[in-house]
Amino acid sequence: MFFFDGFLMVLSLIILVICVLVGVAFLTLLERKVLGYIQIRKGPNKVGFMGIPQPFSDAIKLFSKEQTNPIMSNYWSYYFSPVFNLFLSLVLWICIPFFTLFLHFNLGMLFFLCCSSLSVYTIMMAGWSSNSNYSLLGGLRCVAQTISYEVSLAMILLSFLVLISSLSIFDLVYYQRYIWFFFVGVPLGMLWFVSSLAETNRTPFDFAEGESELVSGFNIEYSSGGFALIFLAEYANILFMSMFFSLLFLGGDLMSWLFFIKLVFISFMFIWARGTLPRFRYDKLMYLAWKSFLPVSLNYLFCYFGLKLYIFSLII
Repeated sequence: MFFFDGFLMVLSLIILVICVLVGVAFLTLLERKVLGYIQIRKGPNKVGFMGIPQPFSDAIKLFSKEQTNPIMSNYWSYYFSPVFNLFLSLVLWICIPFFTLFLHFNLGMLFFLCCSSLSVYTIMMAGWSSNSNYSLLGGLRCVAQTISYEVSLAMILLSFLVLISSLSIFDLVYYQRYIWFFFVGVPLGMLWFVSSLAETNRTPFDFAEGESELVSGFNIEYSSGGFALIFLAEYANILFMSMFFSLLFLGGDLMSWLFFIKLVFISFMFIWARGTLPRFRYDKLMYLAWKSFLPVSLNYLFCYFGLKLYIFSLII
């Protein structure tokens, strides 16, 4: 019996990974199509029917190209950083409470915070081990940016954890049965979305990949497979943050089709932001994190904490 359960769990993990990677492939296609129409041009439309197989042809092209290794690079760190980056972005999906024969634990929020903070190290190692000034600068920028916005993300998450008094994502879904948390804290929802943009290094916060000043940033020395893995990890994180936004603020009912429509809409918002907004200045990015987002999220945390204590006093 134990062997059968273990086999089903491994099978569920494999199916999950395949579905995430296919979702990432079509998210890249969606992005290229949407950006094309925003810029009044066609997106990819030559490969197959309406360009639908384009992501798969891109994957074949990237993984069949020659892998280059800088002579002065730290080879093992350089080689395995993209692999660990993708691994961490796929491991994050375990905390999503799928109602199937899958891993289930009551500390999903804690797991999310731990795994999302680990991705900083892979980018730092990728930037350092390439032994290039541009990649090192891009890596340092990314580390500073990610750590800064993780603080406000954690504070926003703590605000809702105080309300539900649990670390389980199941309880998060249960307490949104009658009202979405987005309506409980509209500013927090907006802060979370902007912090997600910064956390996943997306426009207007793509300083780790600032092409205009850093020649592609921390991934400049990567080609073929290494570049593809970094690319996959970034888009897997975008999909995950879209799903987590839907879980945290938009009801989170995983059993309905509406949940996945909301997920696609939030992913579309990521692309829309890229198509319309110019890049921030770096000092303004840090100012936004420490002088604006952190005070607001802290104030909301204390507000919800006081609200919880008041409700407890009424019950007692």
